[in-house]
Amino acid sequence: MFIGEYTYKIDEKKRLAIPIKFREELKKRTVITKGLDSCLFMYPLKEWKELAPKISSMPLAQSDARGFARFMLAGAMEVEFDSLGRILVPDYLKEYASLKKEVVIVGVYNRIEVWNKELWEEYRTKTEKEVGSIAERLKELGV
Repeated sequence: MFIGEYTYKIDEKKRLAIPIKFREELKKRTVITKGLDSCLFMYPLKEWKELAPKISSMPLAQSDARGFARFMLAGAMEVEFDSLGRILVPDYLKEYASLKKEVVIVGVYNRIEVWNKELWEEYRTKTEKEVGSIAERLKELGV
């Protein structure tokens, strides 16, 4: 389970350290891909192996399903941790998420999100202001 919020820096060699609490669950490898809201999603291999078949089995004839599958699956990269718990973030993913020097790593139960620090702060501030109305809308889903 991934929870919490951590600020880290991408070093000059484009490596990003991952919190040790998260690395324990991820083991030696993880899958990182384009996420929603301009962040990156990072999944343990076990979780990815359950999610990817669901995405790839969406109806091929439906344009939205094809687009989402391409977005998530073609954007994915399996990466390995070095001895210091860092991963190399591919350039195309750094560009997609506008990652600069400082990033925020957020645990969201079954996945990790990697955010540009400024975008995360904007998103978090906006969401915190709207959390009451969001909770009311989610009530209809049984949350």
